[in-house]
Amino acid sequence: MKYSQRVNSIQSSPIRKLAPFEESAKKRGIKVYHLNIGQPDIKTPEEFFRAVKNFDKKVLEYCPSNGTEDLINSMQKYYSSYKMKFSKDELLVTNGGSEALLFALMAVCDPDDNVLVPEPFYTNYFGFGQSVNVKINPITTKAENGFHLPSKEDIISKINPKTKAIMISNPSNPTGTVYSYNEIRMLSEIALEYNLWIISDEVYREFVYDNQEYTSFGNIPEIEDRVIIIDSISKRYSACGARIGSIASKNKGLIDQILKLCQGRLCVSTLDQVGAAKLYETPISYFKEIIEEYEKRRNVLYYELMKVDGVVCEKPSGAFYILAKLPVDDAEDFAIWMLKEFNKNKETVMICPAQGFYSSEKLGKNEIRLAYILNEKDLTTAAKLLKEGLKEYLSLKIKSFNYKNDELPLS
Repeated sequence: MKYSQRVNSIQSSPIRKLAPFEESAKKRGIKVYHLNIGQPDIKTPEEFFRAVKNFDKKVLEYCPSNGTEDLINSMQKYYSSYKMKFSKDELLVTNGGSEALLFALMAVCDPDDNVLVPEPFYTNYFGFGQSVNVKINPITTKAENGFHLPSKEDIISKINPKTKAIMISNPSNPTGTVYSYNEIRMLSEIALEYNLWIISDEVYREFVYDNQEYTSFGNIPEIEDRVIIIDSISKRYSACGARIGSIASKNKGLIDQILKLCQGRLCVSTLDQVGAAKLYETPISYFKEIIEEYEKRRNVLYYELMKVDGVVCEKPSGAFYILAKLPVDDAEDFAIWMLKEFNKNKETVMICPAQGFYSSEKLGKNEIRLAYILNEKDLTTAAKLLKEGLKEYLSLKIKSFNYKNDELPLS
């Protein structure tokens, strides 16, 4: 039987493709510290579980396709605290931020259209685009300047008649970059001049460090008719498994169109929305402690990494990721070597090669993304293991061997 060209073209997750090597290491009795995936270890606020436990209806019915009234009310209050006013008909609840991104692309692009995206980017942007025949048109950023945007002229040069939107993650996954007010204004001007939508993925909005200012596209009134804000409770409240995301836009016509897509999938999980409505009422003090914790974790990982000669990385200002250029030819080969060959006291580290975060050919081949989501003690151990592993890998000149072309370990 033949599979569709669409599904054949979608890449496997670069974050999860090393799982067989991880499983093999664990079977050999090796403890693996995970720096490869953004699954926080922060405790989910108790309000979520309490709300679900107190749910007392006798029938678990469909809820409205746009979301429950309680959750939308909570979201309105949440956005108000960021000086963004959304009416109820300007908000949609989705199955995680992933569905929100997919629906946004479907609503503003036709097949063979393209969206401008700063690269490296969240790898699923590429997969979502492929699934609806929308192309990623990359704006390349570089480790040497902290992955900040190039000039306005450079970005404009990427626009063609098929360009329909600018899609951006701020703070950025995978780089941890927080875009400045001037960068947000520049993209806003481009969107106005070239009649483009802005799909703004703001799921890490709270995670901004070093007292840096954060600007949402929702705070730029001149472009409110073309801004689509993608959001999620996953990382904000350490509730990745709840799968509650949202779309917010002042363009009511767009919301009406996306609502048709929401109606087609009927509704989002009722119980998860019950819990999420209470999460959005979590006091702002909750974030103060968490941000301090992540800032400490970032510093531990960053400073250990920078002790290795040849590593290129600016200290990230947001989210909980570091994207670093290593003095290796092939970061994926190094990642596999760490799982197959390296351990200290039966411990090693799993990292994420960064090539899958680029659409430009050959870029990211010597880069890795690290997620600082472990507690400080474990992260300190993992950071030292990574530093020692990288030094050993380089001293052995292991790059002449090609581990990623080895056979996968037997299950």
